[in-house]
This record gives sequence, C-alpha cells and structure tokens, in this order.
Amino acid sequence: MRSSTGSRNPNALKDALVSGSGASVLSAVALSVCSRLQEGSAAGALNGPSQWLWGEHEAYTRRATLRHTLVGYVIHHASSLLWGAFYERCFCRRGRRRSPARIAAEAGLTAAIAYGVDYHLTPKRFRPGFKKHLGPGAIFAAYAAFAAGLAVVTVCRRKPL
Repeated sequence: MRSSTGSRNPNALKDALVSGSGASVLSAVALSVCSRLQEGSAAGALNGPSQWLWGEHEAYTRRATLRHTLVGYVIHHASSLLWGAFYERCFCRRGRRRSPARIAAEAGLTAAIAYGVDYHLTPKRFRPGFKKHLGPGAIFAAYAAFAAGLAVVTVCRRKPL
C-alpha cells in the first residue's frame, strides 16, 4: 500500500523497539539527574510508575529498590516502546527523506502528545508519577530527552544519500 509520503515501513516494529528504547534510556537519565538534583535521590522519579502495581502512595518512595525502581523503569520502558511505535507509524515512512530539523520537530510533537496523554487523559493511578518527585522544568526536561532519543536514533539509522 502506497501513500503520498512513501510506503509503510516493513521494519516498523524493529525500528520502534530501537527508537523507543533510545527515548526510554535518555529520558530515564534525565529523570534520574533531575530527581537527584531536586530531591537528593536519583531513583525517586523512576519509582513513580511503580504506582501502577503498588498504588499511588508507593510512588513517593525515594530510595532505589527492585520493587519500585526496577518495576518503575520496566513500566517506563514499555510505555516508551508504545510511543516509539506511535512515532514510527505516524512519521517514519520508508523512502521518505526528512531533514534533521523535521525529525526533531516530529519527535518533539510525539513527546508533547505523550505528555498530554500521560497527564491529562490517563487515569491518575496509571500516570507516570514523575510529578511526585519533580517540578515542571524537570518534567519538561524528561520529555525533551524523550524526544531527543527518538530523533537521535532516527538520524543515526538513516542511510547516506
């Protein structure tokens, strides 16, 4: 099936795993750095998503634990893979050349949509829980790092002309 922007990407799932993973890792680093700076614990913000399993009160945990940090990161990573799939499906078509600026804009739009869904459409318990540890600037930095992860992976996997 062809569209005006090129054909569907037969490697979209693999590409989503890579771009979503890149976004997950960069945003997790940003979350950890910001959490360390704002509350003295690098694990705090990463513990937020653990509220999906353990309840909202558990998302306030600051220390690194398997129960909170590992579970929180796994949930964060899985969510990043879903947003990576959204990004690949909406913006990454085979045969379509895009400038680095356009790639960055599309990755930024994906991150903005993810933020909107995460914090305005998702039921409270299933939100990321980052706001329990971070202020607005740090939340912005985390989603900007997420966008950067999508964009960097996309630019790096491009074939030269």
